[in-house]
Amino acid sequence: MIHLPNDDNCCGWYASLTPATAQKKLTQDEKADFVVVGAGFAGLAIARRLAQHAPTARILLIDAQQVGQGASGRNSGFVIDLPHKFALEHPNPEHKQKILRLNRYAISQLAALIEEHNIDCQWSATGKYQGAVSERGLEKLDHFARLMRELGEPWHNVESKALSEILGTSYYQRAIYTPGSYLMQPAALVRGLADSLPDNVERFENSPIRSLTREGKRWRLRGDHGTVSTPTLLLGTSIFTREFGWLKNRLLPVMTFASWTRPLNEAERDSYGGQLNWGLTPADHAGTTLRMTMDGRIMVRNTYKYVPRYGHSVSDHLRQKIQQEHRQAFLARYPALEAVHLSHTWGGTYAISRNFTNFFGKLDDGVYACACDNGVGAAWGTVSGSLLADLAAGIDSSLLADIQTVTGMPAINPPEPLLGLGVRSKIRFAKWQSRSEL
Repeated sequence: MIHLPNDDNCCGWYASLTPATAQKKLTQDEKADFVVVGAGFAGLAIARRLAQHAPTARILLIDAQQVGQGASGRNSGFVIDLPHKFALEHPNPEHKQKILRLNRYAISQLAALIEEHNIDCQWSATGKYQGAVSERGLEKLDHFARLMRELGEPWHNVESKALSEILGTSYYQRAIYTPGSYLMQPAALVRGLADSLPDNVERFENSPIRSLTREGKRWRLRGDHGTVSTPTLLLGTSIFTREFGWLKNRLLPVMTFASWTRPLNEAERDSYGGQLNWGLTPADHAGTTLRMTMDGRIMVRNTYKYVPRYGHSVSDHLRQKIQQEHRQAFLARYPALEAVHLSHTWGGTYAISRNFTNFFGKLDDGVYACACDNGVGAAWGTVSGSLLADLAAGIDSSLLADIQTVTGMPAINPPEPLLGLGVRSKIRFAKWQSRSEL
């Protein structure tokens, strides 16, 4: 039995969109040349690329929810080009250059599709800030600067006065600006990518797959009201890959939470005093991510939870508590906006591994997957999905060689309850260490 996503209905990105056009559900027995499960960044990229390679093939794209409701529509709206967090610490410079090439290829793909299909998703080449509040954060920034010098990438310091004019708050002492990242509205982008898929991709939404079995040389997926038979199955299912029986003890489900405001009115924007459309990530990984959107919403993200039962691990009471924590972080930065409340608080589940390794490749005869984005799903999902379709189609390239070099097998996890105790303790300790950056 496959345990399904159980995402909240509180995602601000999704709620701000016009209602989606209803898509067909899996209601009968189907056969297809290719089946792609998961319609996030990875699954959409897989389906699009397969359709380009095999324009006469029948390709089915199946998701348990509506497109945009899953993790890909719930992130903070960054498409990051640089090796992120622990990938940036890798001792091999060429390893990091390969990741950089892959991420930039993904950005170029997304930019071209947004322009070609006129996808309205607040896409902008604005770069990003990495901000520090305390001495701990400043030390992390200095370390980041050394890594950037080693990588040979452009960056510059933004001191407190200039930074406050951008962010509308003097809460941060300093930031490092890097120009290569993009900002976007994730739910709008994912929906736009789905609506512009090639004609030979058939999309089934709200069609959860309950079981998977092998029948000779074909795989049969069983839903609530129909089945699908295919010789080739491609999984863009991230953490849920383990529900299909693969990578079962190698992925860790972590949920990160965000809250945002309604759009600020004219008087509130005057009080705020900063710019629109920027994004800031914390110098200390467990600190606070901050966004100001194009339409004047302020978003705060700084809470992580281990969620072995996915959304079932989160209660309404816990979500309310998280919103209170986010409001404290918001008011610490914008005390003059006390009258502005947080309108939505939501979580999104993603996969990490203990050795911070992404999986990419063949899992079984006729089964391929890209899983475990370690928190950078927009760029990594796009490029790994595209190249996974290349791998399944037998098409070689230097980029395929790159991704095969920088990926591997996620480490095996210890059994429960040791795993849960260890992960929760590590998250609590990281939050305590980073308390001055929250």
